[in-house]
Amino acid sequence: MQNMLDLNQDDTAMAQVLAESQTIAVYGHSDKPSRPSYMVAEFLRNRGYRVYPVNPLLTEVNGQPCYPNLQAVPETIDIVNVFRGSQYLPEIVDEAIAVGAKTVWGQLGISHPEASQKALDAGLNLAMNICIKIEIERLHISKNR
Repeated sequence: MQNMLDLNQDDTAMAQVLAESQTIAVYGHSDKPSRPSYMVAEFLRNRGYRVYPVNPLLTEVNGQPCYPNLQAVPETIDIVNVFRGSQYLPEIVDEAIAVGAKTVWGQLGISHPEASQKALDAGLNLAMNICIKIEIERLHISKNR
C-alpha cells in the first residue's frame, strides 16, 4: 500500500500528485458550461489530463461518454475530483477505494471528516475543500500531453 497523504498539509506532495497524475474522474460533472464542474474539467483537459465525466444523470458531455459511477470508467483513475455535496463523500470514497483510485479531491466547500479518514486509512491521497484548478495554477503544474 502506498503512503497516504493529506495533500492539504503538504504542498510538495500535492504538486507531485498533480504532476504525476494522468486520469481524473470528475464526479458530478455538469453538461452546463456555466457550472464550476464543467469549467474545471475543461481546464484539466486543456492542461493535458484525461478527464472522465461521472454523473449518473447524464450519458454524455460534449460527445464524450459520461459514466454513472467510478466502476464504469474504463481506465485506472489517478484523481477522483468531487463536485457533489459533502453528504455523498462516504459513498464516493467507497467507490474510489473499490476501483483503486489514488487520490480523492473534494472541491471547495466539500469535505466529510469520516469519509476523509476512511480514504486515508485505505491508503488514498486526500485533498478536501480546495479547488484543483486553483492549486494547479498556484503550484505552477504543467503537464506534457
